[in-house]
Amino acid sequence: MGEMGSLLPFVLMFVVVYFFMIAPQMKRAKKEKKFAAELKKGDRIVTKSGLHGKVVELNDKDNSCVIETLAGKLKFDRTAISMEMSSKLNTPAVAAKK
Repeated sequence: MGEMGSLLPFVLMFVVVYFFMIAPQMKRAKKEKKFAAELKKGDRIVTKSGLHGKVVELNDKDNSCVIETLAGKLKFDRTAISMEMSSKLNTPAVAAKK
C-alpha cells in the first residue's frame, strides 16, 4: 500500500499534464494541419510574421503556396500561414467591409 501511495502523485501529475498541456497541443496541431490543407486560391491570409496577402497558387509537391502582396508575389510554406489571423480576415463582417 505504501508503494502505491507514493506512485499516486506522479500518476495524477502525468494525467493533469496530459489533459492541460499535451492533448490541447495535439488538437491545435491537427486543426492547423487541416487549415493548411484546406487553403484555396483567393483566400486572404496573414503569415505568422504578419505579412498580409492573397493566395494565388498552391503547390502540393513541396507544400508551399504563392502569395500576392503589395510588394509582389512571394512563395511561402503553408505552415507559415497564421490560422488565427487568417480566420479573422475571412469572417463575414470583415468581408462585408471590403
